[in-house]
Amino acid sequence: MKKILLLVAAFAIFSCENEPEVPKDYVTLSGKIENKNSDSLFIHQGRTYSKTIKVNEDGTFKDTLKVNAGVYGFYDGSESSSLYLKNGYDITMSLNTKEFDESISYTGNGSESSNYIAQKALFEENLYPPSLFDMEEEAFKAETAIIHSKLVAFLDKNKNLDSTLLANEQKSLSTFQGAILKSYTSYKKQSKARIAQFAKFTGKPSPKFDFENHKGGNTTLKDLKGKYVYIDVWATWCGPCIREIPSLKKVEKTYHDKNIEFVSISVDDGRGFRGDAAAAKEGWKKMVTEKELGGVQLLSDKGWKSDFVQALEIRGIPRFILIGPDGNIVNADAPRPSSPKLIKLFNELKI
Repeated sequence: MKKILLLVAAFAIFSCENEPEVPKDYVTLSGKIENKNSDSLFIHQGRTYSKTIKVNEDGTFKDTLKVNAGVYGFYDGSESSSLYLKNGYDITMSLNTKEFDESISYTGNGSESSNYIAQKALFEENLYPPSLFDMEEEAFKAETAIIHSKLVAFLDKNKNLDSTLLANEQKSLSTFQGAILKSYTSYKKQSKARIAQFAKFTGKPSPKFDFENHKGGNTTLKDLKGKYVYIDVWATWCGPCIREIPSLKKVEKTYHDKNIEFVSISVDDGRGFRGDAAAAKEGWKKMVTEKELGGVQLLSDKGWKSDFVQALEIRGIPRFILIGPDGNIVNADAPRPSSPKLIKLFNELKI
């Protein structure tokens, strides 16, 4: 009997040791956010997937997600970034919103691909010259060839990625120069069309505005009469808008004692805050303070539907507008702060 029991026990042990492990059909995402911007973390992939994860008072969070393998965006109530999710992964995120992009890091099973995406975003921040799409075609081709070689070298240092992500990155690099040249050609055509579209505003009186000022009270266009007014129409959730901030700060510093006011008008009306306009307003206030945004910071009274935004046919952001000391429009589609064309324009006007 003892021999039989020993055989049964041995068989049981043998069976347990050889039983195949069932792979998880979900990804576990956890972490801690220092200086959290909200009580939730919004994970999404276009319109096909979204999930809101609760962030605790101490900034910690943890949840499981069933996903199709791929790159997903996340939004913390103020800023956004991307990570790579795949069922079976167990990833821990570390983030400090005071140094958002610079602080993002991941550990755990499957973290290599997300770290690559975060590091690539930082790498690309200074990779593309602000004047790239303003170059003549031959100079553009030469510059993009250099950019391509740098991207190839960066990927070569990061081969320990999910096979699907690696294949997609390699495919993207193989078509990079052709794709960016196509974008360049399209940009040049659109630029000509935009010049024609917005030329009708040149020399005409600017639409008026009367918007809440971050420092208190309201500011109107009339309050700024007698100076040039360079307006940046933006929103806290707009990535391209955020990327212009460092350049805008530099231009403001250069022209701080000149006859020009720099005005930023936010069209935040709930997007990125689950449609909550009040939360969006608080998010705007917080970002202006934390990023130490200069100039005159205003909030559009009706978001995209304000009379000022509608009158100037603002359909996409960022959008920049230059108004003269007399209140007339100099350029309804002015160059971005990151473009050398802006300083050229200011020099021509002798600002």
